[in-house]
Amino acid sequence: MSDRNEQISFEFEPKKTIKGYPELHWTGKRPFKSTVYYPAQLKEGHGEGKSFTDKNGKTSTWLNKIFWGDNLQVMSHLLRDFRGAVDLIYIDPPFDSKADYKKKIQLKGQTVYNDNSTFEEKQYGDIWTNDEYLQFMYERLILLRELLSDKGSIYLHCDYHKTHHLRMILDEIFGEGCIGQDKSKAGFRGEIIWDKGFRGTESKNIYQRTHDTILWYSKSNEWTWNQIYEEYADKKMSRYNQVDEEGKRYALIKRVRTDGSIYYGKTYFNEQGKKIEDVIFVPIMASTDTERLDYPTQKPEALIERIIKASSNEDDLVFDCFMGSGTTQAVAMKLGRRFIGADINLGAVHTTTKRLLKIVEENNNSTLLDDKALYTGFEVYNVNNYDIFRNPLEARSILLQALEVEPYESSNVYDGEKDGRMVKIMPADVNRIATKADLNGFIANLPYKVFERRKEENPNEPVLKLTIVCMGHEADLGAEIKRALSSYKVDVEVVDILTDRKDLQFKRDAQGEIAIEGGKLVIKNFYPLNLMQKLSMQRENVDEWRQLVESIMVDFNYDGAVLSPTVIDTPNKNDLVKGVYDIPADAGKIKVKITDLLSESLELETEVK
Repeated sequence: MSDRNEQISFEFEPKKTIKGYPELHWTGKRPFKSTVYYPAQLKEGHGEGKSFTDKNGKTSTWLNKIFWGDNLQVMSHLLRDFRGAVDLIYIDPPFDSKADYKKKIQLKGQTVYNDNSTFEEKQYGDIWTNDEYLQFMYERLILLRELLSDKGSIYLHCDYHKTHHLRMILDEIFGEGCIGQDKSKAGFRGEIIWDKGFRGTESKNIYQRTHDTILWYSKSNEWTWNQIYEEYADKKMSRYNQVDEEGKRYALIKRVRTDGSIYYGKTYFNEQGKKIEDVIFVPIMASTDTERLDYPTQKPEALIERIIKASSNEDDLVFDCFMGSGTTQAVAMKLGRRFIGADINLGAVHTTTKRLLKIVEENNNSTLLDDKALYTGFEVYNVNNYDIFRNPLEARSILLQALEVEPYESSNVYDGEKDGRMVKIMPADVNRIATKADLNGFIANLPYKVFERRKEENPNEPVLKLTIVCMGHEADLGAEIKRALSSYKVDVEVVDILTDRKDLQFKRDAQGEIAIEGGKLVIKNFYPLNLMQKLSMQRENVDEWRQLVESIMVDFNYDGAVLSPTVIDTPNKNDLVKGVYDIPADAGKIKVKITDLLSESLELETEVK
C-alpha cells in the first residue's frame, strides 16, 4: 500500500432530514462533511502475505495492518483503498467514564533497586466534556460508515454512561433499523447485553451493575449473519427427558392460554445447541487468567469470537479503530479473517504486536490451527509521522519545555505564556489533529470581562494575543477563533509542530550499544532514559539492563526502510530477554529494535563485515 503525494479529499453525502425523526443535538455540533488523506509510513513487517479472492473475483495478496495514530487520521488514510470494503467493525471506544486508565510497570526479574522499582503509568484518559465526547464519536462513526461494506455490520461496545447518546448518534448515521418486526430498513439491528458475571464492590442505594451494552447496526437492510449455537446449561438439559416415536428428545413446557387454562407444549432438543441470545454470559477475566495481558479495559476473546462468527465469514475484513490490547485482531487471526487495527496509544500497538506474534509462534509449534486458513502476516504503520509523543498524557509538559513557554499550572484557559502571548496547546492530549470542535470549551471559558475592559481602555489594541500549538489541524482553525470572537480585536497564530517546528526535540532518547562477537550479536547495554527517570535510577545502578526490556527484535538483512525481524525475543511476564543471538551465514546489515517497559523503543544498526 504505497503512498502518493497528491492531496486527496473525501466528501460524505449528508444525511437527509426526515420529518418526525429524532436527532441528538449538542452545543457546537458541526456537520462532518469531508476529510483529507493522511499518509502512512510502513515501519515493520511480520510474516508473509496470503492469497485471497475478493467478492469481485479478483485475486491478490493480503497482509493484515496495524496503525499507530489518531483513528480519525487512520480512517481518512484508509478511505482511499478501503471505502466500502470493511465487512465487520467492532469498537470498544471511550465510555466517558471520568477515569484515567493505568498500567502497572514493574522491573522484570527478582532484583529490586529501590522503592521505585514499580509504578503506574497512565495509558490513556477517559475524561471529557459532554460536547467534546459527542463530537469526537460523531465524526468517527461517520468515517466508520464510509468504510463499511453494503452487507457489513458495526458493533459498538459501551456502558450506562453514554449508551443512550451513542444510540441516537448511530440512528442518525446508520438509520433507525428494525422497529418491531420490520427489518426492511438499514440501521439498528439489536442491543446485546454482556453479562460479565462480575459483582465487584457492593453498590448502595442502586441496582448492582453487572453488564455492558453492545449496540449492533447494519449499513443496509441486508447483512451477513451466521446462526451461532451454544451449549445448553446443565439445569436446562435435564428438562429434555421425553422421547418421541422418532427418538427425538423433547421437554414438556407448561404454558397458559389467554383464557387461563393450562397446557403442556413440546420443545425439542436441538443437537446443535441453543441459539445464541441477545444476553451473552461471558465471565470477565480473573487476575490469574492466562489470557489476561494486564491491559486496561481488555475484553475476553470468547465475547468477540461470538460477534465475529455471527457477522462475518472467512476471508472477510474486520476492523477495530480502538484496538487496545488487540482482542479483535487476535480472534480475527484465529478465525481466518483479514483485519485492520488502529490505536492512538503506543502501548496498545506494542501489546497487540506481541500478542499476534505469540499466536503465530504457538501455531507454528502446535499446528492446532489450519495454516491455509490463517492470515498470520501483518504490517505496522505510523500515520502522519505519528511518533513524536510516546505518551500523549505527558505531551503538555514536554511541549511547554521544548517551546520554552512559562507554564500556567492553575489556569483552566491557557497553558502558559511566552513573549507576551498566551499559549494554548490543543487538543489536551496533543497527539491528534486540532479540530474546530476542540475550540468550543476553550472559547466558552475565555475571560470576557477582561476583554471588555481592555477593549474600552485600548480600542486599537488586541484584547488577546494567542498562540495555538497543535500537531496537525483543520484548515482555518485560527480564522474560526477570530470569527467566534468577532466582537473583539484578537491576534491569533497557529503553530503546527509537524510543519513549523520540525527541529524540536521532544523526548529523551534511549541509549544502547550492540556488537558482533564470535559470530553472535551481543546487546552490550541499554539505557532507556525516560523509564530510568520514572524509576529514579542512575546509569551506574543498572547492573542488569534486561530487567528494563520488554522485547527485542532483530532484522539480519535490513533493507534500510522496513524492519522485518527474523529474531523476535518476547519473553513471558517475569522472564528476561536473551540479549545474545546467533548471526546467520547470510547476514548483512543488522537492525535491532529494543523496546522497554514503557513501550518506547531504541533502534540500533550494525553490519557484518
